[in-house]
Amino acid sequence: MHKNEFIKQLARETSLPQKQVNQVVKSTIELIARSLRNGDKVVLTGFGTFEVRTRRERKGVNPQTKERIVIPETQTPGFTASNTLKNIVLGKAETSLLSSEFDSNHNEDEMPKQRRGRGRKNGA
Repeated sequence: MHKNEFIKQLARETSLPQKQVNQVVKSTIELIARSLRNGDKVVLTGFGTFEVRTRRERKGVNPQTKERIVIPETQTPGFTASNTLKNIVLGKAETSLLSSEFDSNHNEDEMPKQRRGRGRKNGA
């Protein structure tokens, strides 16, 4: 499903105007991207976790010159699906479980801001 299809379907399911749904989706994606850029982890309980991962330096080969090169360490965004989402994909759970988990965990006072440094500890 592409973004436009996603927005149309979400507008139908929520009875909200497409323009408003588009703005919410856009703002959500921008917030996740800003949080990752700032070193924060974004945890959507029942759905998954977005975080910045470090790819270690590695050796490679330039395909045009066949020269051996060193590919430097780099930061990349990553997503880990929750067990709930995995079970839904496998047909072991219903999608309604996602909304019930989200509703039960939506308390702004109990949600501490999680911050993490660049990369993983001990090279793991």
